[in-house]
Amino acid sequence: MRIGVAATPDVALPTLNALLASSHEIALVISQPDRAAGRGQEVRSSPVSTWAINQKIALIQPESPEELVGLIEDLDCIVTIGYGVLLPEAILKLPRYGFINLHFSLLPAYRGAAPVQRALENGELITGVTVFELDKGMDTGPVYCSSTLSIDPTWRAQELFKELAEIAPEVVEAALQAISLGQRPTPQIGQASRAPKISKEEAKIDWKQSAESVLRRIRAFYPSPIAWSTWKGEGFRVTDAKIHTTTVPPGEITIVDGCVTVGCGGDTAITLLSVIPSGKKEMLAIDWARGARLEIGSHFG
Repeated sequence: MRIGVAATPDVALPTLNALLASSHEIALVISQPDRAAGRGQEVRSSPVSTWAINQKIALIQPESPEELVGLIEDLDCIVTIGYGVLLPEAILKLPRYGFINLHFSLLPAYRGAAPVQRALENGELITGVTVFELDKGMDTGPVYCSSTLSIDPTWRAQELFKELAEIAPEVVEAALQAISLGQRPTPQIGQASRAPKISKEEAKIDWKQSAESVLRRIRAFYPSPIAWSTWKGEGFRVTDAKIHTTTVPPGEITIVDGCVTVGCGGDTAITLLSVIPSGKKEMLAIDWARGARLEIGSHFG
């Protein structure tokens, strides 16, 4: 098939590499325009844009979906992977077989922008990827195929994204084969749920919650937006942690068995493994504690 790929993040790269090595022709890559990012607001290309340039594949970075008119009508199908733009129904009809989307959940569960993060936040044990036909709804189109994955309890969103990205190429290939054989997708079945985008304020740690709840959110929100609290009036981000079997008042910081331990609700606690103090790079929590000169009764928030 002669296909296009509309994608932006690095989780699309395993699928792009697999498609490049397949019998399909990637005739066009569509990605978000270059944006200013980071503290220095340096203009950067998306990982997918960089990939397309390196592979010498035609790349377009439209400011609006309407710019696709006249550019995609000769394609058999377009695969979207985290493209980040809602496409109008009129655009979806332009390729011969329309658009299909790779979604990082088992639809209809976790429709929306943050399916991986919400699955971890809610303590799910199983997730997966789904390839479906795009329609005018939010992740509501009929399904071609899916694949499940058991969630390792130590994974953060970063690790879960990587594992899902590795199983995605096989599912995308199966969907393209189904399309080429004239097979039609089937309507989604089951209880639908939403996975809205996570705001920075939502990522603020509430130390009155149980250690299990706090830990799930720390893992779910890494690497973005990263769970955070405040230390001496400044932002303090927590990038990894684990449960600790001790009792400490909520938000209080102490050193237990050489570990930085913070109290949570319900007489529970977590051990901080890695953190990002304000104005500094990520470091081991114990290294931060040594320099912070913690006093008895030190407290987050």
